[in-house]
Amino acid sequence: MTVDQVGIANLPNQRFKIVSKEGATFTLMVAGESGLGKSTFVNTLFQSTLKTPVDNKARYKRGIHATVEIEVTRAELEERNFKIRLNIIDTPGFGDNVNNKDSWQPIVDFIDDQHDSMMKQEQQPARGDKKDLRVHACLYFIRPTGHSLKPLDIEVMKKLGTRCNLIPIIAKADTLAQKEMNEFKSRIRQVIEAQDIRIYTPPIELDDQASSDHAKSLIESMPFSVIGSGEDEIEVAPGQFVKGRQYPWGIAEVENEDHCDFKKLRSLLLRTNMLDLILSTQELHYESYRTLKLESAETGSKRSRRLHNPKFKEEEEALKKYFTEQVKAEELRFKQWEQNIVTERHRLNKDLEEVQATIKDLEEQVKRIQLGKK
Repeated sequence: MTVDQVGIANLPNQRFKIVSKEGATFTLMVAGESGLGKSTFVNTLFQSTLKTPVDNKARYKRGIHATVEIEVTRAELEERNFKIRLNIIDTPGFGDNVNNKDSWQPIVDFIDDQHDSMMKQEQQPARGDKKDLRVHACLYFIRPTGHSLKPLDIEVMKKLGTRCNLIPIIAKADTLAQKEMNEFKSRIRQVIEAQDIRIYTPPIELDDQASSDHAKSLIESMPFSVIGSGEDEIEVAPGQFVKGRQYPWGIAEVENEDHCDFKKLRSLLLRTNMLDLILSTQELHYESYRTLKLESAETGSKRSRRLHNPKFKEEEEALKKYFTEQVKAEELRFKQWEQNIVTERHRLNKDLEEVQATIKDLEEQVKRIQLGKK
């Protein structure tokens, strides 16, 4: 009797029904300076108006963000009867000030707080209704300067890369020529490698050649260059419409791989690697945070027990007494040394006065001798 006759091969079908019924939760963070088209990109990615883009034409009328804010946008999307609960985390105010020291701290704190919240929920007796806002992917938008990463970018990416799946994005790819973009990407990859910044890398499946080739193409395209479009579709031919941006010299198409990497990034986030992003958040980043938290708590507990041990208490009192005696002895020695210096200074001053008086007498004798010769 073969294994297939038992019926265990239907387990994937059962699992498919469960997942289809429950749906999924996906949390996406977009970080980077203001004015890089983060809201427009999110709307383009999900083909829905999830976030209202800020009108930067009147930005001089708005006040300056004193601190980085955290905005959470929730939505539920459905495609082919499969629902996904989507959380979009935005960080307005980041990089807007002249002094951006530690401006990344609220972002890092938010990510850590979500891991900490999940730990506390898992320790509760009833764990059925858990609220999960752990960041599954963080898109970090880089300004298309054509030069390299700024020190602020490097510092923030180092912090984020150890806490979540970091995916670097070059915003507004239509502002650079293809040669400039390739050189810019090369410089960014060199900085990422030199600074040891951890970014998300799609897994390569050796047993599936097509999936392996697709993953390699995604890795080679990093950092992804993207174009967002909040405009209506543009007609490029009779009855043929594309998503893009209209310029006097032509059209920058969002889904044209010769213009940008939007299709590759969408494939990584939604079509081929969403499950891996969710699992790596749980199995890598969350477990790493949980391990460090428990180890630090255990170390603190051991230290607390050591402080309450009578034996160590006696040793501590003896050390304090010895230290106090040593300090007093050093203070006494210092005072004696100071007194000796004062006494020596007085003696030297007296000797100096005598020498000066002798010199003065000699000078008067010389004057009298000179006057007598005249």
